[in-house]
Amino acid sequence: MTTTILYVCVTCRGNPAAADDAPRPGARLLAAVEQRLGAGGDKGIAVVPANCLSNCPRGCSAAVSASGKWTYVIGDLDPDRHAGDVVDFARQHRAHAEGVPEWRERPEHVRKHTIARVPPVKPAAPSPSAPSQEQP
Repeated sequence: MTTTILYVCVTCRGNPAAADDAPRPGARLLAAVEQRLGAGGDKGIAVVPANCLSNCPRGCSAAVSASGKWTYVIGDLDPDRHAGDVVDFARQHRAHAEGVPEWRERPEHVRKHTIARVPPVKPAAPSPSAPSQEQP
């Protein structure tokens, strides 16, 4: 089974934006997610801080991805209320062969605040006009 990557935007200021001198809500969300995953002893889910997921109007944001699977971007995350939803969804994503957990089984916040669902990247087909890489 491939590793699921849970990206958490650590530069998110939240909506409304947190004060400049306060810890960023995105960094707080990262800490809460890491704490929940650590307590659950999860293997196969890697948490990666991201400097920006370009979803500022609907931050805090996170993305769940894995090789050969669909990627989800989730927004409007409150670090005090939604860390468990993000972790639960990452577990569901990891357990599903294509990364498409049953919609009704996803945490409610994920169902209502998914910003984007991106198809898996597939290897590009060779161009018919491209020279062969084979050696004679």
